[in-house]
Amino acid sequence: MPIGGGKGGSDFDPKGKSDNEIMRFCQAFMSELYRHIGPNCDVPAGDIGVGTREIGYLFGQYKRLTGHYEGVLTGKGLTWGGSLGRKEATGYGAVYFAQNMLADRGENIRDKTCLVSGAGNVSIYTIEKLYELGAKPVTCSDSQGTIHDKNGIDLGLLKQLKEVQRTSLEAYLSEHPDAHYISSRDYPQGGHAVWRIQADAAFPCATQNELTESDAEILLANGVTCISEGANMPSTKEAVDLFLKAKVAYGPGKAANAGGVATSQLEMAQNSSMEQWPLEKVDEKLKQIMANIHRQCADTAAEFGDATNLVLGANIAGFRKVADAMIEQGVT
Repeated sequence: MPIGGGKGGSDFDPKGKSDNEIMRFCQAFMSELYRHIGPNCDVPAGDIGVGTREIGYLFGQYKRLTGHYEGVLTGKGLTWGGSLGRKEATGYGAVYFAQNMLADRGENIRDKTCLVSGAGNVSIYTIEKLYELGAKPVTCSDSQGTIHDKNGIDLGLLKQLKEVQRTSLEAYLSEHPDAHYISSRDYPQGGHAVWRIQADAAFPCATQNELTESDAEILLANGVTCISEGANMPSTKEAVDLFLKAKVAYGPGKAANAGGVATSQLEMAQNSSMEQWPLEKVDEKLKQIMANIHRQCADTAAEFGDATNLVLGANIAGFRKVADAMIEQGVT
């Protein structure tokens, strides 16, 4: 991808705030940020707590302040410069990465029972792509608790609860009383209930450090052989060490969740050419990008003598790319 990477944000908590309060915060935030971003400079995107609504407030304020309608933010609404497939991209990409890891081992995601944490964009569209590829996701979670539905998560209901009603997952039980709800108050000490359920694959898609050493021990004991991170650094260092020692298929977030930033770049390309591509074209490009990322990680890991260690592969491949660019452009 011909773009760099960076992170930024705020400590504003949108929980309990009205739409008007959220809008006014976004406008104030952009009033300070707009001088430092631009379509060929720095292009922010959404993340935890920042979806299309918040991107809209930020983009509208940028446009008012600068008088420019340009690709300065990604994750925009479809009627004002957004890309089809952008909100799905991180979740879809995490599943594609898992599929590539499994293919290297002669396996397939089809028919595998999968654990997914979170209930935001990444989680919802991880679940959606898992269903598309024939897997069965049986969990999701939010800050208040975890749903385990052995029959498979009801994706339509999950979208209704989280994208429309914006309510707790406990309401899932009203439609599926046979599902099991575990309150966060009842989580095991030092762990998360979602990782204590038997399955074949795990997709941490909620937040940083959500999967601990004790969680990893139980995942491995329960037979999980594939972990693909949809969130940023969701596994603690101790958990990662266990995955690497066990030589399971482990996709670190810096590679496995690159689908979001990949599709941000595709959105920028569409903005530059004043086009909007069909979803099928975006999804096919995303699938190929994730395959390329996996291949770079796997080949680099093998080159350095540890073929199953995609953390090593991702770190060295990423470092090389930056180092080569710095050297070729002249180090100052």
